[in-house]
Amino acid sequence: MRAYAIRRIVLVIPTLFILSVLVFLTVRLIPGDIIDAMEIRFEDAEDIDRAAIERLLGLDDPIHVQYAKWVGDILLHGSLGHSMWGDPISIQRRVFEKIPVTLQLGVMSIGVGLLIAMPVGIYSAMRQDTAADYGGRTLAIIGMATPNFRLGMMVMIYPAIWWGWSPPMEYIPITEDPGHNLRMLIIPSLVLGTGMAASTMRLTRTMMLESLRQDYVRTAWSKGLTERVIVFRHVVKNALIPVITAIGMQLPIVIGGSVIVESIFNLPGLGRYALDALIERDYPVIAGVNLVFAVVVVGSNLLIDLVYPYLDPRVRYS
Repeated sequence: MRAYAIRRIVLVIPTLFILSVLVFLTVRLIPGDIIDAMEIRFEDAEDIDRAAIERLLGLDDPIHVQYAKWVGDILLHGSLGHSMWGDPISIQRRVFEKIPVTLQLGVMSIGVGLLIAMPVGIYSAMRQDTAADYGGRTLAIIGMATPNFRLGMMVMIYPAIWWGWSPPMEYIPITEDPGHNLRMLIIPSLVLGTGMAASTMRLTRTMMLESLRQDYVRTAWSKGLTERVIVFRHVVKNALIPVITAIGMQLPIVIGGSVIVESIFNLPGLGRYALDALIERDYPVIAGVNLVFAVVVVGSNLLIDLVYPYLDPRVRYS
C-alpha cells in the first residue's frame, strides 16, 4: 500500500504539469484577446496602441516565455499573478476570498444529491419492476437529460412569472447571517445536485440489485431475518462502496456546474470569477482558477484511490 501511494503521489507531478500546459495554451486559443475586450468596454478605445498594450502586459513575449514566467511565479513565489485589468489584489487572494462560496455550494449540492439519490435508489431496487421503480428510473433519466443551466433558468423565470417570487440574489456570508445564506444557497444546490442525484440513484439501484442476488443475502433470508435488517445491515453496506467512489469522481461535474449556477444565482464564487475573466479575456485569472480546479480534482481522485482499500478490505494495492 505504501509503495502504491508513493507511485500515485509521484504521478501527480507530471499530471499537473500537463494540465498546466493545457490550461495555459487553451485560454490563448479563445477567439479575441484582452485588447479586443478593452475596445468593446471603453468607447474611446479606437485609438488604442495595441503594440504598447501588448508590451505592457507581456503578451509580446513568445508563448513559451510567457508560460515559463507564469510557472516560475507559481513554483518560486507561490503566486498566480495579477489580473491584466489592473486589480491590485493578487489572483490567489481573490481565490481564497471566493473559494468558500464554491466549496459551500459544492458540499451542499453533494449532500442534496445524496439525500435524493440514496433513498430512491435503495427503494427502487427493493421494489424492482414496480410502479415505484419505473417512476424513480424515469425521474433519474429526466434529471440526467436536463442541463444545470436549463434547470437554473427555469427556476429563476417561471416562479417569477407565475407567483411573483424569485430566489434571494444578495449574497451574505454564512458567518454574518446563516439563515439568509442557506436560503440563498439551497435552490442553487438543488439545481446543481439534481444531475448528480440522477446518476448516483441509477448506480445505487444497480449495486443494490447486484448485492441482493448474492449468496449471503439468500442465507440471511433463510435464517428468517427481516427485510429491514437484511437491507440496512448487510446489503447497503456492501452496495454503497462503489457508489462512494463514484460520488468522488463526480467532483468535476460539480465544479463545472458551479460556473453556470453561480452566474445565474449571483453567487460570488470561483465559477463566476472564472466566467467573468473568460468574458474579459483575463488570461492569468482564467489560467489560475482552472489550475486550482485541476489541483482539487486530481487531489480528490488521489484521496479516493488511497482511501478505497479502507472502505473495501477486499481491495489490496501492491
